[in-house]
Amino acid sequence: MEQLEFFTVQSPCIGVCQVNNRGYCKGCLRNREERFNWLQMTPRQQREVIRLCHDRRRRILAAARKKQLEQEAAAAPRQDELPF
Repeated sequence: MEQLEFFTVQSPCIGVCQVNNRGYCKGCLRNREERFNWLQMTPRQQREVIRLCHDRRRRILAAARKKQLEQEAAAAPRQDELPF
């Protein structure tokens, strides 16, 4: 979704407006207050919200990587189970 250029800080909204089980938008990772109050925030506050969203995304990706590694480790044969 293209945004108008007269805003000082562009909204992080990507048009995926669904809330996850923790109350964050699945698209931009803003919480309800951050989404509803975006236009009333100062540019400094908006940049802080964007920073928080980036941190949330990093944590989500790190958790997903950790879960994937754990699943791979659980599926791999342990050394004491090798046939030789």
